[in-house]
Amino acid sequence: MGRLIVAVAVLGLGFTTSGSVWAQAKACEELKSEIEAKIKKNGVEKFTLDIVDSDKQTDGKVVGTCQGGTKKIVYKRGG
Repeated sequence: MGRLIVAVAVLGLGFTTSGSVWAQAKACEELKSEIEAKIKKNGVEKFTLDIVDSDKQTDGKVVGTCQGGTKKIVYKRGG
């Protein structure tokens, strides 16, 4: 019984890890569109979302990563 619990825990950890890898592998424009829709749904009208290299310093809040973590999406309110 103890081995079964350990096996389930290890498999669960594997799925969680692979899930985050899938999220990072998403195309940047696709992820940007999804984030934009969520922001607009929350009532924000004036904002920008920029796709930049992950190592680039930027003003704004990082709201997503894409292309395997090589790019990030930066949110700035206002416009």
